[in-house]
Order: sequence, then structure tokens, then C-alpha cells
Amino acid sequence: MRTQGQWGRGPRPRPWRPPRTSRPATARASPRAAAPTPLPRPTAKRTLDLALGSALLLLASPLLAAAALALAVRGRRVTSHSPRTGLHGTPFVLRSLRTRWLKLDVLSRLHHVVRGELSLVGPAPLAPGDARNGTGGARHWRLELKPGLTGLAQVRHRSAMPWDEAELLDQHYAEHQGLGLDLAILAEAVRVPLREAAHALPWRDKAHPSDTDHRLPGYRTAE
Repeated sequence: MRTQGQWGRGPRPRPWRPPRTSRPATARASPRAAAPTPLPRPTAKRTLDLALGSALLLLASPLLAAAALALAVRGRRVTSHSPRTGLHGTPFVLRSLRTRWLKLDVLSRLHHVVRGELSLVGPAPLAPGDARNGTGGARHWRLELKPGLTGLAQVRHRSAMPWDEAELLDQHYAEHQGLGLDLAILAEAVRVPLREAAHALPWRDKAHPSDTDHRLPGYRTAE
């Protein structure tokens, strides 16, 4: 016979637990959760930077290695390091060979193009704190562009046009940038050094033989 205390005790409530999902449902949900977020598709400009930048870096590597070895043998510093401001104000360290022979200082920066810190074409990379990047936290057109290995200002700096100032040219590029303009700037960047090198050849300064060289002694022109 139960006592009064035993009649007052009822079954203890069990703690609440979330319902278990069935194994098929879990198996269907796990692949979705484990699926990686799709990467953004590269733009035409980035595709050009990656393809052409990698090819140029591969072709220039033997010459860059020889130049670095020559600097090391002479006891000189091989590379220079300077802080620069990249896209959206992200800082990075620009590394270049400490030589200007055959534009090797510029070609040595191609690894920045492959890594995505520079573009083949764009405004010149500026140092952090440069006033041309904008002040007071306001958005500036330079911060919306990736700096470039070369640019409109670099290929037009010797032009006789009155408005060819670097800042105006960089802003003009920012307003009219496109793949066609990039290809035109790259073609000009290659053409100008080749033309300067051709004019510097020693036989370019030799005078061509004229009729005066073959005149007999005592020959005088009619007055």
C-alpha cells in the first residue's frame, strides 16, 4: 500500500532535446554547407595583367637574374624597397632592381602585377601620405584604381602638348579606362624605348658621303 508521500510523487519530466534529423536529410544538407563560395570572375583587365604579366616575367627572368648578379658582384645593393599605396589605399612594398639599364627596374616589378598589387597600366603608385591620394578621408579617384607598371602619364611625359601634366593624364585615364586604351598605352610604352635605343646606335650619327667628299683638290663652287 502506497503512502501519502508516494501518491504525491509523479513521473519526472525529461529535459527537452531538439529533434534528430534523419540521416538522409543530413546527408543532403552537408554537401551544400561544405560547398565553397564561388570566386569572383576575373575582369578582362585582370586577365590581361595575369597572362601578359606572367609571359613577360618569364621572358625577362634570365636578364633580370644576370643584372642582379652583376650588381651583387660589384658589391652594390641589388633591390630597392619603398612603401606604396595600392587599390583602396592598401599599402604594399614596391621592390625594384637598382638599375635603369634597359628599363630593368620597371621589368623587375612584374611580379607585383602577377600578384595583383599592380596592373600593367594605371597611375603611378604613390607613397603613403601623398597628398595626391586625397585627404580628409574623402574618396579619391586614385584609390579606385590599381596603380600601374606604366601609364598614360609615363608614355606622354615628353610630349609637347601643353596639358600633358601627370596628374591630368592620370585623371584622364581614370575617366576613359578600358582594354583598348590599355593596349594602346602598352604599345606606346614598348615603341618609345625602342625608338630611343635606335637613335642611340653609333652608326646613326655618321654623316653620309656627299659630293664634296669626292671633289678634286682646288675645285671651287661657282659664286
